Amino acid sequence: MTLLQRLSLRGRAFVVLFGEVAIAGLFAAMRLPVALFPQVSFPRIVVSIDAGDRPADQMLASVTMPGEEALRAVPGVKNLRSQTSRGSAEISLDFPWGADMTSELLLVESALSQLAPDLPAGTRFEARRMDPTVFPVVAISLVSDTEPTTKLWERASFELRPELLAVDGVARVELLGGAREELQIVIDPVRLAAAGVTIEDVAGAVGTWSSIEALGRVEDFYRLDLVITAPQVTSAADLEGLVLRSDGLAVTRLGDVATVRPAPEPVWTRVTADGREAVLLQVYQQPGGNTVAISADVTRALATERTRLPAGDTLSVWYDQSDLIRASAASVRDAVIVGTILAALVLLGFLRSFKLTLIAILVVPSVLASACLLLLVLGQSLNIMTLGGWRPRSASSSTMRSSSSNTS
Repeated sequence: MTLLQRLSLRGRAFVVLFGEVAIAGLFAAMRLPVALFPQVSFPRIVVSIDAGDRPADQMLASVTMPGEEALRAVPGVKNLRSQTSRGSAEISLDFPWGADMTSELLLVESALSQLAPDLPAGTRFEARRMDPTVFPVVAISLVSDTEPTTKLWERASFELRPELLAVDGVARVELLGGAREELQIVIDPVRLAAAGVTIEDVAGAVGTWSSIEALGRVEDFYRLDLVITAPQVTSAADLEGLVLRSDGLAVTRLGDVATVRPAPEPVWTRVTADGREAVLLQVYQQPGGNTVAISADVTRALATERTRLPAGDTLSVWYDQSDLIRASAASVRDAVIVGTILAALVLLGFLRSFKLTLIAILVVPSVLASACLLLLVLGQSLNIMTLGGWRPRSASSSTMRSSSSNTS
């Protein structure tokens, strides 16, 4: 076999190998996760603490400082920074790069659980890792021309939120705005004193009445049923009938000393959309999720839910991360197509070779497909960083240089 034949066989084998890699890259491009930012594990954990309306100086002394002492004992903590305000505190913990943040998060939550009994009653805390998924991928607004915000909150909580949580890749759905409906008890001090009842008596009676108690069990035909009692409140009149005291001669009910009325719970944040009171639903994706696919599934779920909404309710998507991703991908696609066409015209005009022009046209998309395969192997995603690295200018110039060297 001559040298020319051996080179020809090697060239064909290289072309076949390159074609197989390009085809594998096309399949890899279909499986690559698509997100706005690359998946980066930042070595930081943020702890949010809520203690009601406690003043800032008391928060610092009774919540923030004990929290700092407990969290400094977590292995691997490099830096710690806190911020305290009225009723809330935020503690940021920095760890070395490369630390196992899943294990560190468990250690932080364990330290907070041990600290919880020493904190003021009603104190709540939440620990979360800082990564690109802390930002919502889709934000939805629910407004109404006829219904109050309490009804909007109920519809968003019990109808829309479960449907969105069922979407593949969704980690959680948070609600902003609206208010829960509750029964408010307005005590009249004059009637309270005349009845000889104290506020503690009212609070104790309401607290005991609203609790769930287990009365026992019933066994029948190899079946065990647990019997419990729970308050069944349908109106303010039901609560006004609650007995506060009975001495055999007279019965004092809640309605004798107070007025019960339905009202929304106190809220400190007002949310509006298009100038109207609204409830916002923020959809967060799981780490490594496909933002474009999640957005498409959410859009389909919302289309179904819109058919069930009463007249006057409007469900709108006012923020969608996939719009920017699609725009970036379309920009890269158009730039690659234009760059490939210009490179082919330049090669055809200067070299007068249809063979080299065809090679240039095939090489650029094949190289991009091979890059998708490499991204999948490295566990990366298609995002604004990786899309920004695909410059049509560099692709066309490298094709011209390789073609020129082959010609010489």
